[in-house]
Amino acid sequence: DEEFDELCFEFGLELDEITSEKDIISKEKGGEKAKGASDTVLYKIDVPANRYDLLCLEGLVRGLQIFKERINIPRYEKIIPAEGERQKLIITAETVQVRPHAVAAVLRNITFTKERYDSFIDLQEKLHQNICRRRKLVAIGTHDLDTISGPFTFTAKAPSEIKFKPLNQSKEYTASQIMDLYRTDSHLRHYLHLIENKPLYPVIYDSNGVVLSMPPIINGDHTKISIKTRNVFIECTGTDITKAKIVLDTIVTMFSEYCEKPFTVEAAEVVYPNGKTHIYPELAYRKEKVKPELINKKLGISETPSSLAKLLTRMCLKSDVIGNGNNLEVEIPPTRSDIMHACDIIEDAAIAYGYNNIQMTIPKTYTMANQLPLNKLTELLRLDLAAAGFTEALTFALCSQEDIADKLGMDISATNAVRIANPKTAEFQVARTTLVPGLLKTIAANRKMPLPLKLFEISDIVVKDPNTDVGARNYRHLGAVYYNKSPGFEIMHGLLDRVMQLLGTPPHEENGYTIKATEASAFFPGRCAEIFAKGQSIGKLGVLHPDVITKFELTMPCSALEINIEPFV
Repeated sequence: DEEFDELCFEFGLELDEITSEKDIISKEKGGEKAKGASDTVLYKIDVPANRYDLLCLEGLVRGLQIFKERINIPRYEKIIPAEGERQKLIITAETVQVRPHAVAAVLRNITFTKERYDSFIDLQEKLHQNICRRRKLVAIGTHDLDTISGPFTFTAKAPSEIKFKPLNQSKEYTASQIMDLYRTDSHLRHYLHLIENKPLYPVIYDSNGVVLSMPPIINGDHTKISIKTRNVFIECTGTDITKAKIVLDTIVTMFSEYCEKPFTVEAAEVVYPNGKTHIYPELAYRKEKVKPELINKKLGISETPSSLAKLLTRMCLKSDVIGNGNNLEVEIPPTRSDIMHACDIIEDAAIAYGYNNIQMTIPKTYTMANQLPLNKLTELLRLDLAAAGFTEALTFALCSQEDIADKLGMDISATNAVRIANPKTAEFQVARTTLVPGLLKTIAANRKMPLPLKLFEISDIVVKDPNTDVGARNYRHLGAVYYNKSPGFEIMHGLLDRVMQLLGTPPHEENGYTIKATEASAFFPGRCAEIFAKGQSIGKLGVLHPDVITKFELTMPCSALEINIEPFV
C-alpha cells in the first residue's frame, strides 16, 4: 500500500484512502447496514479533472506501466472499412434545435469479462459527470452492433411519435411516458430537464426503425450490451462537437486493447444535413516542438535534451531530440486532450522528474512580506474582544432578503444590498449589509446555552457602489450582541468605550468619538445612539426593537453594537 501510494504521488496523483465497500457503508449508515457488504480492498485515487484517460482502470494501469517503463506507448490505429461496408450515422436537419452534433465509432471483436464490462460502463458514467457536464454537452450511447443494422439515423421527433422499450424495462413507452416514468428515478431524473421543454426530442434509429437511444436520457433495451457482446457501436451526441470528439476518443482508446487486434478502432462515417461527411473517431496525433532550455529554465533543473525526452516519454508523450539537441519533438497522442500548450508539456516533465527532486533555491528577488493593515487591526481587536468576555462567531456572508430588510423593519431597496442573480436557496439571496442578523441567528441556534450570551464578529459587509470597477464595495465591520433577561445597553456602551480605548480614540467632540441619540427601525425608540468618530458616522448601538427580536425567534431583550473599523486603520 505504501509503495503504491508513493507511485501515485510520483505520477502526480493522490491515493486518497484505502477502504472497502463495508467500511464506506458503515461510515455512512452504521455497522448494521454494512453486514454482508464486500470486504474487498478499494483504492480511492484522486485524478486531476483534465486527465480523462485516467478515469478507468485500463487507462490508469496503462499510464503507470508506461511511467514505470514496463511497456511501450501503444499506437492507436483507426481502420477505415471500404465505402460500402462502413457504418454510417446520418444526421437530419431537425436535430439542429436540440442536439446538433454526433460522432460514432465501432469496437470490433472485443472480449468482455465481468470486470472489463463494469469498467466500460463506469467510465461512461464518470465522463458523463465530468467533461459531459452531466450529459448537457455530450451524451454517450453504447450498443450491441449485432442486434441492429446500419445505416443509422440521428433525428428529432415530437415526443408522441417516439415509441420504444427503454433499457431494462419490460414494455414499450412513448417518449412522454418515459419522461413521466423516470421523474422519480434517483439517477435519471437529473437529466430530464435537458430536453423536457423542447418541442422535438432527439432519437437514433437503425435502418429497420429500431430505436438505439433517446439521448441524453436512455438507451433502447433492444441494443443493450452484455458480457457476451462482440461488436460495440458507440455514438456520442451533444451540443459541443470538441467535447464529443474527446469523449469518443477516450472511450475507444481505453477499451480497444480488448479487441482481437489490440488498439485498433473501426471508423464510422457521419453524414451531416448539408451532405458533407466526416470519418470518426479522429484519433489525431500531433507534434509540438519545445526547447529543452525552456523546460530546464521553467523548472529550475539542468537535464540533457535526451534525458528530458526520456522523462516525457514516460508520461505517454513520445519525444525525440531534433536539430543538434536544440529542440524536442513531442508527439501528443489522442488520449491527451489536456495538452494544449508548451506549459502542459513542461508540467509533465516536472512530474516525471519528481517535484521532490527539484533543488530548492533562494529566490533572486528580495521581498518582505507584511500583513494587510486592516487584517492586522482585525486580529488585534478579536483577541481583546474575547478578553472582554465575548465569544466570536463566524457567520455566512450571504443571507436572505428578509434577514437584512423585513426582519429589521427596513425596505430592501434602502439596504443597497448586492443580490445573487440565481440563488440556489432562500437562505442565500443577497450579500449581507450588516452583521447583526447573522449574530441573532447564531443566538437563536444556541438558545439552550446559559445566559447571558455575548457574541461578536469582525467581518466584511458588502454594499453597492457604482464608483468601483465591480459595482460593489466591502467594509470591515465589528458587530456585537448581548442577550439576557435585561437589555444590557450599558454593557454595549462599555464595550464601545473599550474598543475606542484600544483604538486610541478618546471621548471627545473633535479629536475623539461621541454618541448622539437617534432613531432607527431596528432599535427601540429612545434606546438608540449613533456613533461619530474621525469626522464621520461609524455605526450605531442600542437596544433592539421587540419586533426584531421576535422575528428572529428570540424571547429575551437584546442590545447590539455595529461599527465600521476601516477609518481607524
